Amino acid sequence: QVQLVESGGGLVQAGGSLRLSCAASGRTFSIYAMGWFRQAPGKERELVAAIRWSGGSILYPDSVKGRFTISRDNAKNTVYLQMNSLKPEDTAVYYCAAKNRSPLAADNYAYWGQGTQVTVSS
Repeated sequence: QVQLVESGGGLVQAGGSLRLSCAASGRTFSIYAMGWFRQAPGKERELVAAIRWSGGSILYPDSVKGRFTISRDNAKNTVYLQMNSLKPEDTAVYYCAAKNRSPLAADNYAYWGQGTQVTVSS
């Protein structure tokens, strides 16, 4: 069992930056990868970043590539999402997720945090 807790959401101005954190606890040795997802009202949940826990493999969709950066600190069992050049369309609830099997792609994520709201004003 893995527990995930997100933090760092808030209200920011367009063009600004925000860093989200996700702390993992429990059976963290079983984690293969962690990812960040987001969901806006009326829209499907989408993957915005993923990282393999044991190595440097990283995945981003085109919508955030070059603006968002995912990183991890294994000693702290924490992953981060650095979001730069934020746009109003980035407004969503952001969720941290973990999986215990490959690949990084947005399927089979078994563990989820409660979400943190990110609002970008124009």
